[in-house]
Amino acid sequence: MATPPASAPLLIACALGIERLALRLGDHGGADGPVTVLRTGMGPRSAERSITQALADPALTEASVLATGFCAGLAPGMHPGDLVVAEETRHPYGSTPCVGTELLVKELIRAVPGRTVHTGPVTGSDHVVRGQERADLLATGAIAVDMESAATLLSAGRVGARPVAAVRVVVDAPEHELVRIGTVRGGISAFRVLRSILPAFFEWHRNVLLPRR
Repeated sequence: MATPPASAPLLIACALGIERLALRLGDHGGADGPVTVLRTGMGPRSAERSITQALADPALTEASVLATGFCAGLAPGMHPGDLVVAEETRHPYGSTPCVGTELLVKELIRAVPGRTVHTGPVTGSDHVVRGQERADLLATGAIAVDMESAATLLSAGRVGARPVAAVRVVVDAPEHELVRIGTVRGGISAFRVLRSILPAFFEWHRNVLLPRR
């Protein structure tokens, strides 16, 4: 597999300040090129706007884009701190396929041994999903839901072809619903996991095939 140039940029997008803090506290030593951690704000509209603006910067024109942060797990048996690697992100206009899923799974297992890594479709929502709606989304085949990943990857693809991926940390699940992130054990666990997985992102970026235009 071809590898990207050493100077190729990586844009890591998250929505919340606590997510950006976790990423900033992580180990940035393994990056091959410039890394931008972008806080988009909550919701699909904020994500779309922020990603479109960021990728208009000539320094990020060729950037690979990885959406990350917290998510709601949909499947029974999921726990806070589990990881979700999207095979695709789903949005009202269809879906966006992700690149390098198997590589991400391998590297995440290495970065946080003992954590469960789930793979499958991640669906988008414009609100926090609770109760029966969670079960309804599970019935569509999705394994997790968040408000920004689908919009982030869709917007990145609209600007130009590039490798995209989404990795999320489960902060609540059917049997472990949270009210406030960071105030209970599940939120703290998810924060620690997010802080630990930057090396997997950098390895993905190092090895993923960049499309030629």
